[in-house]
Order: sequence, then C-alpha cells, then structure tokens
Amino acid sequence: MKCKCKHPDTGHFPLQGEGFSRRNFLRIAGTGIVASYFADVLDPRLLSAAEVAPNVSLRNSARNCIFIFLSGAPSHVDLWDLKEGSWTPSDFAPTTYGSTRWPQGLMPKTAAHLDKLSIARSGLAWAAVHQLGQTWAQIARNPGGATGAIAPHIGAVVSLEFQLKRTVSDVLPGFIALNSGAIPTSGYLPAKYAPFGVTTASTGLATLNHPDGATRFDRRWDLLHSLDLARTSGALGKPSMDMNDFYDQSRALMKAPGINAIFSFNDADHTRYGATTFGDSLIVARNLVGANKGTRFVQTTLGGWDHHSDIYNKAAAQSIYTQSKQLDDALGALFTDLSTTAGANPGKTLLDETFIVILGEFGRTPGPLTNQGGRDHFLRNSYVFAGGGVKGGRIIGKTDAVGDKVVEYGWSANRDVRPEDVTSSMYSALGIDYTTMRTDDPLGRGFEYVPDAKTGKYGPIEELF
Repeated sequence: MKCKCKHPDTGHFPLQGEGFSRRNFLRIAGTGIVASYFADVLDPRLLSAAEVAPNVSLRNSARNCIFIFLSGAPSHVDLWDLKEGSWTPSDFAPTTYGSTRWPQGLMPKTAAHLDKLSIARSGLAWAAVHQLGQTWAQIARNPGGATGAIAPHIGAVVSLEFQLKRTVSDVLPGFIALNSGAIPTSGYLPAKYAPFGVTTASTGLATLNHPDGATRFDRRWDLLHSLDLARTSGALGKPSMDMNDFYDQSRALMKAPGINAIFSFNDADHTRYGATTFGDSLIVARNLVGANKGTRFVQTTLGGWDHHSDIYNKAAAQSIYTQSKQLDDALGALFTDLSTTAGANPGKTLLDETFIVILGEFGRTPGPLTNQGGRDHFLRNSYVFAGGGVKGGRIIGKTDAVGDKVVEYGWSANRDVRPEDVTSSMYSALGIDYTTMRTDDPLGRGFEYVPDAKTGKYGPIEELF
C-alpha cells in the first residue's frame, strides 16, 4: 500500500517503522516556538538520530563553530607561513615563538594567542579562480560537479544536523552569517537551514519591532494564515514552505526576549575589536556562541585580500597592512574574550566549546613581488584552527624556503590538506558524521556531506586535536 501523505521535499512523510515514532514526534512538538519549524524534516535521520558509521570516530569536541572567511585570498607567505627574503619589509618585524616565525609587525595581538592556534601549512586549493575557490571552500566540493548546484553551505548542514538537539530556548537560526554578502545558501535543503544574513550595527536588529505594535502585528499574522492555507499546508510545494519557514523564524525572533541585545554592542567593545565592521561581526559572533540560543555555526567575512598590486603600500586603500590590522585587532579581542568566558559545560570556556576556522580561497605567489608590487593567485595556502578541542601552538606541515612546495605534509594522510579535509575536521569536531550519504537529493544519486570521505579519500586532520 502506497503512502498517501506526500511530503513536498522527500516525496513522502516518514511513518512508523521508517525512523518516525509517536515518542519522537512528541519530542519535536514539545520543543515549542513554532511547530512548523521542527515538523518540516527532510529525512528520517532528523527524527531518529542516525548512527555514526562504524569505521568513523568523531572528535565531538565542540558545540559551536566560527568560520572566518578571508575572501580575496590572503598571502600565506606574509602571514601564516612567513617566508623572509629581500622582499620582506623591515616593519614586519619577524619574531620567533617556539618553532613559529611570525610577522610581529603585522599581527602583534594575534601573536599573544599563538599558543591557541594550530596552523596547517600544507594546504592546497583546487582552483585559483575567486568565485570557484570561494564556493568550493564553503560547500566542500567542486561547484561545477554533479552535486555542486544543489550543495548546501557547510553551515546549513551543521544547522540541519543540530535540529534534533534544539530546545525551547533555541530561538535563533542554526546558521547566521555576519557581514558576509552573497554566499552559498541551503542548496536543496529547506531554506530554514540557509544562512540568516545580518549586517551588524551597534543597535542590533532594528526590524524586530513592528512599527504598529505587537497587537496589530498579531492580527495581521492571524489574517495572513487564515487567507493563505495553501502556503502553510505545503500545497504549493517547497518554495511556499520555505517562505512559510522564513515567516515563522522571523516571528519567533520578534517574540523572544533579549534577542536584540545579542546583536548589539557598546562603544568600548567596538573600539577594542578594532572599530571596524569586521570587528563588529566578531563581537556579535562572540555574543551568539555565548548566548546559547540555537546558533551553532557563525560565518564572518573579511574581504580585500586580492593584492595583485601594492601589497606592501601603506598608502593604498587595501594592502597587507590595512587588512591585517582589521584581522589582528578583532582576532586578538575574540581570543581573549572566548578564553576567559565560561562555556555551557562546567569547567569549559567558550573557546573550549567553539571550533574556529580561518581561511581564504587560495594563497598568493611566493618569493619576490610582481612588477606591480603584488602577488598573484596561487594554489598553495595555509589553514588556521583554534578552540573546540584543537591543540594550540602546533604547526602542521612544512614548505620550502619561499613557500612554493611542501617539504613535509605533517599529518597522517601524508598529502596536501584539501578543503574537503578542513570540512571533515569541522564536522568531526561538532560530532557530525562527515561520511554521511543522504538519499533525499533531487538528483537521486545520493548526496555526500564530504565527497569521497566514505572511501577514506578525505577526512579530518586528526593532528589538530
């Protein structure tokens, strides 16, 4: 007998015996807020807590992730893998910390936290084209591949995987993107898992209050739902349900107390984080992971790293000096705050519970500068990690004298660290099975969280932990 209760995303709603039970339904319904926020699921895995593959061991060392994306691609040989030569400005003030050579003049505040960082210097991007490389790093696969067009952002997968763990106090979206512009969204997953985009401001989210008052808003809300049954029932398909989820999510934020304070900040913090929009985004990222209101993945973006010319020109609007100062001021304050703030678990700090990843889409040409005084696109790069179980003060991999070739890969796979490995590390730290193969994709071919992870081709960088 065929199921007659079709679900707009999966083709059918999971029934008893397919991972769905009355107990699990009550568990979801009892979480409160907006019922439809929890009822629209793509796969029985969300209701029955899928088991981890038997050959996979997850770190499960973090509750949150802050993903700092440096779009435009910073020069790894001037920052994370400093290479010195006749080209190196004297005010870089290279300084040795243990086995790490560091550009003290560029990033003095981050230098104070090197014991918290683990840097993978054997990174290698797949594409030296901005848009392609940026998307690849955020969806963990080739955007032009078979599943590239339907692939969700890493943060959308995290949001989906944490859905079953949400409680009545989890009123914030699982994935929030701060000052990040146009980035990959939820792919074929429901839009509720897409990045909730926020442009930071000291006064928070101005749109949380209806101009005509709460009573007027509630009347209009009830009228909308009485007139638009086709949308709320899913009769119009996935786009209508996505819009309904968006309305529900927005209303939940409006009704919850204290939300605006999470997105706000004072003048003292604004100054301490560098008095920049990027610094402001890291203040809010700190607030989000500290609030414990359901947001598990936060992305912030700092652009301006495409230094084909004038990379060392202090008079230029964007140079290695201007961008590094923004990054350094904000990172220094973030590490200080997270490492001195109690986490949700006894004896843990927010840094202990928050996996931090810093990367760009690729690196920059090593050695002397070009005739334009800059560095061009280069596949070799570095990845930076901290918190969430990461053992700090560690360098993974070693490159040659100019940063062109790898001398030592520095990890058990004995090869280049790829974006897929970085993503696997993020999922592992968050307790998500990176080898997962979903069977609900519209192509009907199966959707892997990390392509080829199941075969062992890609996996977490265990040496980080």
